[in-house]
Formats: sequence, C-alpha cells, structure tokens
Amino acid sequence: MPVIGFLSSLSSDYASYMADAFRQGVTETGFAEGQSVKYEHRYANGDYSLLATMTDELVRRPVAIIAAGAPLAALAAKAATSTIPIVFVVGFDPVEAKLVASYNRPGGNATGVHLVTSSLGQKRLELILELVPKARTINMLVNPTFPDTGIEVRDVQAAATANGRQLRTVNASTVGEIDKAFAAIADQHAQALLVASDPFFLTRRDQFAALAARYGIPATYPFREYVAVGGLMSYGTSLAGAYRGIGGYAGRILKGEKPANLPVIQPTSFQMVINLKTAKALGVTVPPALQARADEVIE
Repeated sequence: MPVIGFLSSLSSDYASYMADAFRQGVTETGFAEGQSVKYEHRYANGDYSLLATMTDELVRRPVAIIAAGAPLAALAAKAATSTIPIVFVVGFDPVEAKLVASYNRPGGNATGVHLVTSSLGQKRLELILELVPKARTINMLVNPTFPDTGIEVRDVQAAATANGRQLRTVNASTVGEIDKAFAAIADQHAQALLVASDPFFLTRRDQFAALAARYGIPATYPFREYVAVGGLMSYGTSLAGAYRGIGGYAGRILKGEKPANLPVIQPTSFQMVINLKTAKALGVTVPPALQARADEVIE
C-alpha cells in the first residue's frame, strides 16, 4: 500500500484542516485511507530548521509521494530527493525558486499550487486604505527569515508610493518578537497594518487578532483564517482549496501520471472577508460598497 508523507512547517493544530483537505483531494481520485493509501505526517511547529531532518525521514521511509505544505517545506523536499514525486503549496514563484522548470511543464519531480500570496500585497494595501482612507503611514509586519519577504515588501512599497503613503516595515520571527512588534507599532500611533503572508504568522493568528484588538490597530491579512478568529479583513486564496488541489494531483500521480507533466495550478479567484464585529470594536466604518464586494461578511 502506498504511503504519502505530509510535511508542514506549521503545527498539527493549525495545519490539521489543511491535511484534511489534502486527504479529501486524494480520496476523490479513488484512494481510501487505510484501504488503498496510508499517510505519515510531519509538523515543524514553526521551527523551519526541523524541515530538512523531517524530509530525510520521509525519504528513507520511503514514501511514494511527499506533500509539502508551505514554501520552506517544498524547498526542503526538493533538496532531499530528485526521484520521489513532490506536490507543493507555495506562495513564491516556483520557477524562480527552481522547484519547477516552468508552470505548464514542470519537468522534474515536483508540481503543485502557486498561491500568488506575495503579489496580492498591493491589493491588500488598497483595501485597507478603503477602510482607513486617512492613514498616511502604513505599517507592514514581516518575518525577515521568510524567503518571500523581500518580494512582498517590494510590491507593497510600490503600491504605497503610488498612493502617496509611507510604508514602515517591522520585523518579527518569534512569538515574543510579535508581541514587541505590536507594542512598537502602537507606540508609533499606527493607523493601519498589513500582515505579510508568512506561514509562521498563520500559526499565530489568534495572537495577531488579540494584539490588534488590544492596541486598536486596523489590520488586513492574507488568509480568511485570521478573520475567523477576530481579524478585521483578509484578501487571498482559499488554503483548503489549494490543499485539496494537490491532493487530487497526488491521486493522479499514484495512478501513474508524472509530476513533470502536471501544470502548476495558479488560483484565479480570491476571497475578501470582513469581520464587522471587529470593525465595530475598532471604530472602523466599513463602506457599503466595500461590504457589498466582500465574499464573506462575519457578523
């Protein structure tokens, strides 16, 4: 019976629904868990340094496929094997990262979903300015250890300049640094905040929502999951949909298809989610036109 290794940079608590969506995608191709396929899970709990060791364990197992959730997990898997098929979910450009040769013809042992999260930073800036139009300085919270940070900051900086705003970045790469970053942002009398699309930040979404509420900072996030726990607004791809997609690819590979011939999926639809309860608590008025454009409104 084939074994699929599910490798995530997140914790099992935060990534369990992603693993569920992945297994659903596999099941939809005709592989039933425990009957025609098995799974082994590895979670790095936000400690990226563990990913290489965890990948080596899966390679030695050996597993039939590695499902790599999050960018650094994909890079670790690609570095560990050139023969075991890899299906990934990443936010950065997989061609630039040399995970694949091209989107249409990946050409190697890897394929998957490109979330295009970093390039959506410009859109998130525009949306937060609709909520807080008087904001002149925009803070952006980033993890300097995440490889996609530079690209995301560059794109948001360009959008801020075009809109006549100043962008101020604040770094955080640990739990304690997130607390300090919010305190510093509050001391600067922040008018609006963008949270970057780092997977580590996703594991701390409850912390982000609580700190934004404590300091009264209107913030926008890359995924719905932040808004579901009290964040103000998000704009981005459905993570569950992405993992279900690579689950479908894993099933097709088990049936004999090659990752080299499976095009990298690029989502064409994005979700805007607004939490009206949070907006009210922050004293932010959501324009009717913006609320009407939202894909989901949490009340």
